[in-house]
Parts: sequence; C-alpha cells; structure tokens
Amino acid sequence: MDLVIFDLDGTLIDSSRDLANSVNATRAHLCLAPLEDKTVYSYVGNGAPVLIRKALGPDYSEDEVQSALLYFLAYYRDHMLDNTVLYPGVREILDRFRDNGIQMAVLTNKPVRFSQGIIDGLGLTAHFRRVYGGNSFEQKKPNPIGIETLMGEFKVSREQTLMVGDSSVDVLTARNAHVTSCGVTWGFQPETFAECSPDFLIHRPEELALRVIGRG
Repeated sequence: MDLVIFDLDGTLIDSSRDLANSVNATRAHLCLAPLEDKTVYSYVGNGAPVLIRKALGPDYSEDEVQSALLYFLAYYRDHMLDNTVLYPGVREILDRFRDNGIQMAVLTNKPVRFSQGIIDGLGLTAHFRRVYGGNSFEQKKPNPIGIETLMGEFKVSREQTLMVGDSSVDVLTARNAHVTSCGVTWGFQPETFAECSPDFLIHRPEELALRVIGRG
C-alpha cells in the first residue's frame, strides 16, 4: 500500500470520555438526564449533527437540535483534549509508516477544525499530509468523495489505497470507493462489522504493519 487513510475517533484516538462528557453537558443544558456512555458511543460515526439528533431523541424540533448542536460544538471545542489520547501502539505504527515512506491521511466525519486541532494537539501534524472532516466535502462518509479526492491528490491507484476504521461506515466508504478496508476491533463500534465485514480485521495496531509494509 502507498496510501493509508485512517478514520479518527475509535481508530487512532480514544475520544470516548470527551465525547460522552460533551453530549451529556449538552443534555444538562436542556435539563435532560445524562445518557450512559455506551449509548453515546453507539451514536458516534456519522458526524456531530447525527450524534446530537440521536442524543436528544425524536421529541425535539430541527431548530432545537441545531441550537443544541451549536452548544455541543462550543463545549467540545473547549474540552476535546481533556481526556483524548492515542490508542496504545498507534504512535509507533504511524512513526513506522512515515519512516517507510507510506503516505497517510485522515478521513473522518468529525468537523475538520476539531479533527485538525486534535491531530495537532497530539503531536501528529507531520504524519498526515491531509486531514479531511465531515464538512470538507458536500457528502460525508460513506460517500466515497473523500477517498477519491485523496487518491487524486496523492496520485495513487485504488489497488494501492487502504481505508482503516472502526465501524461499518468506514467499510462502506471503502467499498463505495473500491479500495481495501481494514477494520480495527478496539474502537467504538466493532459490532457493526457483523453487518458489513471489512476485507481484514486487526486487533492490535502493530498487525497493520504486516499488511502494509510486510513486517512487524
């Protein structure tokens, strides 16, 4: 592989605590009881608007959801690095790929300014030539526009491109772009692979090196 495209939340970073705190701060702002963490995590993956819509439920109007979304984004902006960390072994693999000339990018449904802020805050700016978020294009994942744009910018073929993620959204994105998909089992929604299986699964970041550069 010449290009490895990573999802962010649940793949590279464990942002679960900060996301749950931000969602429940938004609910508290509306005088609602907090949600269980696992419930919040099940809503992650399709972007902040979908996350907040699901977190509020069907009784709220679109205008109310939009107001709550603005509150959530403001709160999350100030707290997105309170507890967020790289998963164990991720930094080492990213270093190894960089040292072996593997091009890397991030494609997430999280707003791009937050995604870039987290990448910068965790000291990974130099690893990724591109960071694209849910508002970088007209369509979010699983639309293939992000992968197709990256292949064009990096001048690599579909056969040389790998999408790595923690949910069926990432697998569907890869399928729609006709590239290879890798599922990680340590993320937020590995159970969704039962409905949409990746080309291969890994249980530890170092396993990815065997697939990409042929050695651990």
